[in-house]
Amino acid sequence: MRMCSIASGSSGNCIFAASDDTNLMIDAGISGKRMEQGLGEIGCDFRDMAGILITHEHSDHISGLGVISRRYGIPIYATKGTREAILKCKSVGEIPSELFREIQHDKQFTIGDITVMPIAISHDAAEPTAYVLRQGQKSLGVMTDLGRYDGYIVEKLQNLDVLLLEANHDVHMLQVGTYPYYLKQRILGDKGHLSNELSGRLLSEVLHDGFQMAILGHLSKENNYERLAYETVRLEIDMADGPYCAGDFPICVAKREEVSDVIEF
Repeated sequence: MRMCSIASGSSGNCIFAASDDTNLMIDAGISGKRMEQGLGEIGCDFRDMAGILITHEHSDHISGLGVISRRYGIPIYATKGTREAILKCKSVGEIPSELFREIQHDKQFTIGDITVMPIAISHDAAEPTAYVLRQGQKSLGVMTDLGRYDGYIVEKLQNLDVLLLEANHDVHMLQVGTYPYYLKQRILGDKGHLSNELSGRLLSEVLHDGFQMAILGHLSKENNYERLAYETVRLEIDMADGPYCAGDFPICVAKREEVSDVIEF
């Protein structure tokens, strides 16, 4: 399998994931032009896309969905709550209803040769979802936009090869920053976003001997830095009561507004 972050941050999210035979997109939260350009940089094209998996209806995850769906007619996979919320979102324009494929949490389905498991997450959206993708013995998780995690999440992320995990904010930067109080409380709440510290703690609970790489994603532009997220997550792993340390496997940070390196595994 291979994956590439086309964009990952509070201003827009778009993740490419593929096997040798099946190409998928997770979210379409940047402009259609940027998505097309990003795919072009890694030698791919929307004409070869088998489906778009949507995590939830917030604009940084669907802003380009309308134009791409109308232009290419790609099937859109989303929960019922997310689909209904998208159809109420005027900014994305009209999306042909026949493109939607309704999915349910904890009920896996297949697209080409990739098996997809939708995972329920805690976020202030209609019916938000994270995804685990498997093809043969390979597996990839994409887990962003969650305010907390629990045993259910830890269980669903076991035995992955690669995990793209949210490290949205530094708590202190957020607390002393310029965001209004209500927004700070939203981000810090159970239906907000994972801090760097929580990201590291979650990661420490899903490591195993076969784990290959962690990618930190969905970083806030105002309340985080790449180096800060990286170092904080590493520190939390080293402080955890587990058999692994941060130096046992690669950690990288997905770029907010640029195409990141393609990861093959």
